[in-house]
Amino acid sequence: MQEDGYLYLPGYLNRGEVLGVRRGLLERLQAANCLEPGEPLEAAIARQESGSYFMPELAQDNPALMRLLYEGRMMAFYESLLGGAVRHFDFTWMRAVTPGSGTAPHCDIVYMGRGTQDLFTAWTPLGDIPRTVGGLMILENSHKNERLRENYGRKDADAFCENRSGAHSGSKVGAGGALTFDPVKLRERLGGRWLTADFNAGDLLTFSMFTVHCSLDNHSPQIRLSSDTRYQLASEPADERWVGEHPMGHGEAAKRGKIC
Repeated sequence: MQEDGYLYLPGYLNRGEVLGVRRGLLERLQAANCLEPGEPLEAAIARQESGSYFMPELAQDNPALMRLLYEGRMMAFYESLLGGAVRHFDFTWMRAVTPGSGTAPHCDIVYMGRGTQDLFTAWTPLGDIPRTVGGLMILENSHKNERLRENYGRKDADAFCENRSGAHSGSKVGAGGALTFDPVKLRERLGGRWLTADFNAGDLLTFSMFTVHCSLDNHSPQIRLSSDTRYQLASEPADERWVGEHPMGHGEAAKRGKIC
């Protein structure tokens, strides 16, 4: 993790358990009219009129998903990595990505940097995700870029300039926290390679807060199901936006003003 900024663990999680969770998620999407009628459930074909992407509601009242992400092998892994008792964020980022453009390059630190920086993201493919469906990409050695750490890495997506007009839309990071919307030019500027794989149910990809990542475009007709979850030592401070019974997230209570 220190050398590469990420760890890719093919088949670390139980494939059968992951596929069971996937089926439950697809049943919810079907009930919400997000899937194309007449197509097999497991094909996860997106209804043409749907535009689903970020769906944290899929994690609500979902004990099978909670067991997968916050018990068993997942927690055992982070306890081993961090060398102590681990806590996870209470907010679960669920993705149901329909065909179209992927997520722009960014580092997670700008969204959750108010607690410890020794915080790790788990990207869990909830099903088989070949590259055509739009899996995650890691920018090689980006976590070692000191200029990136000292500039972009010190910013907060919920901080704004209170002495400027339109303050709440004037965050000191790019739109939505993105570094850029051009992954090719970013790689040319920072160096390294964009690294990805054909992911399978049971794989685990985890990375640091300063590792630049994005996702490929979804060129398939199906919905890509995946989750982003966060883990840290229980003894270290946690970002208040993402913990508790009802995490505030990026809501109004999370905004911080400053003189710019």
